[in-house]
Amino acid sequence: MKIIAFYLPQFHCIPENDEWWGKGFTEWVNVKKAQKYFSWQRQPRIPLNNNYYNLLDKNTQEWQADLAKKYGIYGFCYYHYWFNGHMLLEKPIEEMLKNKRIDLPFCICWANEDWTNAWVSDNAKVLISQDYGDKKDWTAHYNYLSTFFKDERYIKNNGKPLLVIYKPDIIPCLNELLQFWDDLAKKDGFAGIDYAHQYVGLDFPIKKDDSAFAFDIEMQPAYGKIYLAGKKKNKRKSKLKRVLDSLKLSWVIRAFKKVTGPQVFDYDEVWKAILETKPISDKSVGCAFVDFDNTSRRKRQGWLFKGATPEKFEHYFSLYCEKVKKEYKYDTIFIFAWNEWAEGGYLEPDEDNRYAYLEAISSVINNKEF
Repeated sequence: MKIIAFYLPQFHCIPENDEWWGKGFTEWVNVKKAQKYFSWQRQPRIPLNNNYYNLLDKNTQEWQADLAKKYGIYGFCYYHYWFNGHMLLEKPIEEMLKNKRIDLPFCICWANEDWTNAWVSDNAKVLISQDYGDKKDWTAHYNYLSTFFKDERYIKNNGKPLLVIYKPDIIPCLNELLQFWDDLAKKDGFAGIDYAHQYVGLDFPIKKDDSAFAFDIEMQPAYGKIYLAGKKKNKRKSKLKRVLDSLKLSWVIRAFKKVTGPQVFDYDEVWKAILETKPISDKSVGCAFVDFDNTSRRKRQGWLFKGATPEKFEHYFSLYCEKVKKEYKYDTIFIFAWNEWAEGGYLEPDEDNRYAYLEAISSVINNKEF
């Protein structure tokens, strides 16, 4: 079983974040200022030995790769931010590419959405937008990506580099763009490109045209919430939300959340719903999650899980690996996440659990015939 962890590069300063969020902003700023809304809540999350690292320190990326390999992580999927040639947070992956001591397979996920200030505002302001450009921009974007595709560490399937698209449903020229890149890849000597999608935030089940995609990553815990909602059939609540939306009163829900606090989900219930749900299609690729708590970013409008522990994670992850082996076509599981500290989804060691989540991965992978 190949375990690929999503990897967030927002742990170093960039001029844009300095302008938008204040001088010296990195993901650690949100992590450090997190507060408890419930007595049982684990906040703030503190990295082991106060390791508030800087991803521009090559020793940090080498440490991450060595740690991942030690505990059975096959590779990282780096989030990539491209806005018609303007890139954000690109330095860590570029430094990784140059540093051959980082001996870990990797792939790229294009996080293709606008950046907004939605973390802190009800009326989100677009900080930098996506418009997807034309063939000139597509060529420039491919040429940048291809420098990574050509690296021997890049994850490929039968000569095709794996490229994940975060939200393909919002790309108006989607199939034309993907075919254009596929043709360029073939000219480069590849067999084409294997595309995967995440479809976070879409209505469920998926009704979009995904003919250009080889893989559908069942992104967790977002899909798990959808599974659970369908299982409970909470129609009254969804009907109320539809009515409020139709009356342009969605602000009522937001205001209510500000007073009542974050939305809480049961860790066991969501995992059980995931385990009970069949793959969506023969393109489905499994996805697991460690934990989730985005209140350090979204405060009272955030959501989180109650009851997450390394022991529970190991139990559910073991069952999920067995499920993927039996029911899925592919022997790959993506995992949320390597270092999503501000969303409570990380495998890296912290002061509370130390290496326990990584040890859970290792225990399952080493003690099962996967």
